[in-house]
Amino acid sequence: MEKPEKKSVILVVEDAESNYLYLKAVLRKIDTEMIWVKNGQEAVETVRTNPEVDLVLMDLQMPIMNGFDATRKIKELRPDLPVIAQTAFVMPEDVEMAKESGCDDFWAKPIKSKDILDKIKNFL
Repeated sequence: MEKPEKKSVILVVEDAESNYLYLKAVLRKIDTEMIWVKNGQEAVETVRTNPEVDLVLMDLQMPIMNGFDATRKIKELRPDLPVIAQTAFVMPEDVEMAKESGCDDFWAKPIKSKDILDKIKNFL
């Protein structure tokens, strides 16, 4: 008997509930499980304790620990875990800082659902 295919697990790191709800609605279109945390510290702890996480969608501007610092710590724990940065602030230096912190890709909010799904499919 074949084992059912494992659902991909996406960690959504987002302090704004409205942004999370938007991502949740978009991700319903693909067969994934989602874990939602509201700051970078929770994201690091979630990656540390959940080896099944396949992808991280990382807001960069958050309380307690920002997305840049959280991504650095996540990449120390799991260097191959893809992290996509998401932010409303799209200055060239933000994109550069996201890359330097270890983010594998980047998108600016607001982003169309098709573009979100296309980026995610590149990593899953």
